[in-house]
Amino acid sequence: MSFFVKTNISECGGFEKFLSEWRIGESDLILTNEYVLTPQLDGKPSPCDVLYQEKYGGGEPSDEMVDAVLEAIESKKKQNGKDYERVVAIGGGTVIDVAKLSVFGEGLRCQEIFEKGATLPRKRRLLVIPTTCGTGSEVTNISIVAFKKKQTKMGLAIPALFPDEAVLIGDMLRTLPYEVFATSSVDALIHAMESHVSPKADVFTRTLGEAATRRILKGYIDLADASGSKAKTLPRELQTFLTASTMAGIAFGNAGVGAVHALSYPLGAIYHVPHGKANALVFKAVFEAYQRLGADLSPLEEILSDILNCPRPAVWEKFFELVNRILAPQPISELGVDENKCAEMAQSVIQGQQRLLNNNPIPLSQEEIETIYRNCL
Repeated sequence: MSFFVKTNISECGGFEKFLSEWRIGESDLILTNEYVLTPQLDGKPSPCDVLYQEKYGGGEPSDEMVDAVLEAIESKKKQNGKDYERVVAIGGGTVIDVAKLSVFGEGLRCQEIFEKGATLPRKRRLLVIPTTCGTGSEVTNISIVAFKKKQTKMGLAIPALFPDEAVLIGDMLRTLPYEVFATSSVDALIHAMESHVSPKADVFTRTLGEAATRRILKGYIDLADASGSKAKTLPRELQTFLTASTMAGIAFGNAGVGAVHALSYPLGAIYHVPHGKANALVFKAVFEAYQRLGADLSPLEEILSDILNCPRPAVWEKFFELVNRILAPQPISELGVDENKCAEMAQSVIQGQQRLLNNNPIPLSQEEIETIYRNCL
């Protein structure tokens, strides 16, 4: 059994307090989104240089975006005649995953980092303030990037990518559009549940995964009760969801995630679906396949039975009924996926996502993965 948490985790009462207590200054570089930082500064100048991720590409992290950001850092360094000791990533998964790849300094490109990352020296510290409640990337050593020409996503998981510090500020989530909250929190829920059924799970990862699952589902129940048939507004207790996301991040950072994430990557790479939403599109069909093929989900079902206050045979129906009230289901056919594409994506998953498929509670063949895709049409 092995369990590891490298990142120092803190809670902070607000962004202004963070700037003061962490002594953010000229030797730091903030990577963020303009719509995130501008309201927090409230007209005041930034205490350090800033790069806005959206100026270097939109959507999920790509090799082109990473290269553009690394070039911009190198340009700023030459222009100002100084290097940066810390990169402060303030944002969701895109900002954080790109920032992780900046810790090796300049003169590198994304492809080279993915090829040689394990041997590259780390030259900067990394601080992360998550502004969504889903990726858990603030405590993991993983960066996921879409390589455009290959039309696939690849993950780099090496010790150098662990953030040095994660600072949790619930108020940073207040500007989230509801759909981003929904997709990111469902992503965190999937992290907690996939890591719980992983063969690599241990007592520590399951404890954190269970705590995250309970927090998220209790929040969903409260939100659904207050909103009627479908939730449309942010919950009041955003710190609860943020903490749960970090717990789930630690759990899956140690135990891994499986087929939900593996099958979501082609959807993100080919159809440019945001990561959390792509996971949600295949979530139900993957767990139905686990049940059909005889995976032992009983420990997780007992937890869900307790949270949802229903007998175990009714757990999955009630669970997905609740999730669907938070995030409406969508068939992947609406993206343009057809049966032929299901076969192609299943083949790409088998060829490129064995790292994740090894974390399944039961093996899935290419034919079974194709069936899962077809069941999502």
